[in-house]
Amino acid sequence: MASTSDDILGCDSGLGVVHTGARNAPRLVMGVTSDQTCLVLRGRLRALRLAGFDVTLISSPGENLTRLVMEEGVTACPLPMRRGIAPLADLVSFVAIYRILLRLRPSITDFSTPKAGLLGNLAAWCLRVPHRVYTLRGLKLEGARGGKKRLLLWSERLAAWCSHVVLCNSESLRAAALALRIAPAGKLHLLGDGSSNGVDCVRFSPGASQVRLNLEIDDGDLVLGFVGRLTGDKGVPELLVAFEEILRAEPRCWLLLVGWFDRSEDALDLRWPAHIAGHPRIHCTGFVADTAPYYRAMDLLVLPTHREGFPNVVLEAAASGLAVITTESTGARDAVVPGVTGLLIEPKRSEAIAGAAIELLRDEERRKRFGAAARAWVLDRYTKDRVLGLAVEFYQRLIEAS
Repeated sequence: MASTSDDILGCDSGLGVVHTGARNAPRLVMGVTSDQTCLVLRGRLRALRLAGFDVTLISSPGENLTRLVMEEGVTACPLPMRRGIAPLADLVSFVAIYRILLRLRPSITDFSTPKAGLLGNLAAWCLRVPHRVYTLRGLKLEGARGGKKRLLLWSERLAAWCSHVVLCNSESLRAAALALRIAPAGKLHLLGDGSSNGVDCVRFSPGASQVRLNLEIDDGDLVLGFVGRLTGDKGVPELLVAFEEILRAEPRCWLLLVGWFDRSEDALDLRWPAHIAGHPRIHCTGFVADTAPYYRAMDLLVLPTHREGFPNVVLEAAASGLAVITTESTGARDAVVPGVTGLLIEPKRSEAIAGAAIELLRDEERRKRFGAAARAWVLDRYTKDRVLGLAVEFYQRLIEAS
């Protein structure tokens, strides 16, 4: 890594960490596999730092990690980790994490995402870190089959066994983890009503946007929106099939895809990016750092996901005053109050997406009623201050219990 990047990230090498926390501050090490996951840590790291913790973040290197460190003012250590199964590379990553923890001697570790969760919690257990937390942000095994599913299940169980506490992002995720015997009920915890960080309800709010003008979408047209990774597990293929039926029913509709083509195990077949690029009624933005203006350009958000922990995009859309359609999948079903803030549909069914979308696109009054209720619901339960406050209190209680 170049010295310039090392200075930004607070590392003098892939393993050497330079600390900026106050002397005697309780040391907390967080770890995630991919720098993409850094997006859901925004605000949380700063809140912990301001509460007096010396925070270090371990993640695969990338722009999101660099940006997060500069925004949050915490220390980071870039460490390449494979998202898929790679025994030799995983062993190298495990040794590296072990050495980082051995040097830092943290009071608390909090690892999440399957690979970092397994390697990080195992290393923390080997070193007998006093407080070991496994944050469960979703169950990748729900999208797997056969031997791979069994391997992922035992990986989750081992990560949970190595930890003292398993924090679940939503109530349905907690229920699924309990049913799969990932951990006993006493180890599975939910803070408040769930969510990683809550929502900045000032940034994500109803209002004007230049997005329609920039994309040459008429004010009288309808915009069906999607925000997130463009992958199979997010239900993008079903959404694209459904959109053709939606267009036949509502020819003035546009599909606005705010996201990027993720090169993960659930990456889209190559025909879908080509389909999107050549479609006259689909706009695809690629990665967008500030999604707030894009929500304001939408009439309706749809997230036809197959699995989630707790989808932030649904909360952001709700805070923006949008009605939402999402699925009954784990995690996703916690993000909508059915018939009040939006609609829940069966996953993996393009006809269900089309039916629900056409129903709401044709009923402006109902969309607005759902959107108003959605924002009120988020303001009551999922503001950033409330969610992050509960997280800070949780870590402080761990230290106080020492």
